[in-house]
Amino acid sequence: MSVLLLNDDDVRTRLDAATAVRAVRGALLAAHEGTLHAPPRIHTDLGAGRLVFTVGHLCSEKLFGFRAYDTLVGAEQLVAVWGSDDGRLRAVVYGHELGARRTGAIGAAAVDAAARPGEIRLGLVGAGTQAWAQLWAIRAVRHVREVAVAARRPERAQAFARRAAEELGVRTRAVRTVEEAVRDHDVVVVATNSEVPVLDADWITPGTHVTTLGPKTVARHEVPASLADRADVLLTDSLTQAAGYAEPHILPTDRLLDLGAILAKAARGRTAPEEITVFCSVGLAGTEVAVAAALCEEVRRRSRPGTPSERHQDCWPVRAGAAWATRRTSDKSPERPGARP
Repeated sequence: MSVLLLNDDDVRTRLDAATAVRAVRGALLAAHEGTLHAPPRIHTDLGAGRLVFTVGHLCSEKLFGFRAYDTLVGAEQLVAVWGSDDGRLRAVVYGHELGARRTGAIGAAAVDAAARPGEIRLGLVGAGTQAWAQLWAIRAVRHVREVAVAARRPERAQAFARRAAEELGVRTRAVRTVEEAVRDHDVVVVATNSEVPVLDADWITPGTHVTTLGPKTVARHEVPASLADRADVLLTDSLTQAAGYAEPHILPTDRLLDLGAILAKAARGRTAPEEITVFCSVGLAGTEVAVAAALCEEVRRRSRPGTPSERHQDCWPVRAGAAWATRRTSDKSPERPGARP
């Protein structure tokens, strides 16, 4: 069996949101059940930055692997997947898209578990890669009636709105203030790098589900500590990782519920329509491996004889001792608007 070498174009064109959400939901349940082994991140010093590894072993899926990323120059990330039954390398995925879409899928799983049922009005604070991935994934679990997006730079919000309408067919409007993006929305996603709160907790309407992706320590946080006072339910994708920050968490970790436990019906999330739920995304280790494995399986499925879809000849299969490939010219195309935070 050849090893698949996949890049950002492969992720964009071959990984659909439903597949990504299904993969992370399985990993979240596995973590709750004890069949995902995902130790804390490993940080290695590079002088002016770090090389960081997250690893995961999906025991029931007989898969293990790692993700590597840096804090030095923001280089392309790498995810590798092996089979634990035969020890063979299955796939290597490199670039920036897989990590963001994995995070988007986790956020969508949280929306599905904690937001009110039915169609939603979505508010986005931030117009970068993470905000895009959240919208991309949430569409797999909810019908999105309308999106309002606010960004520090208005032109970024406007470009995001145009792209969402053109590529996803979602009615999207750029708004001038964060308050407009937050008030009276069913789901609010905060996806910024801000070290100070970008919203007021009083702007959150009863019944809203909030996802926070950015800085979340006492010293640096994109949402105010008072948001926890207004929230009825606080949840996260990894209690261990949330409690393992070098600095104290801005949200009370003793109140955090495990998303996997809620998905497994072992814990109660939302119990009433007017409750406010807040999801603190920390990026459960091992979920990158789960999504990469799902992408690998999708590429191989499409390549089987008789499958009425594209072959994976435009990926890079790699065999022992030799590498061969036909690479798409679109690999060198410029990034789309809103592709970077």
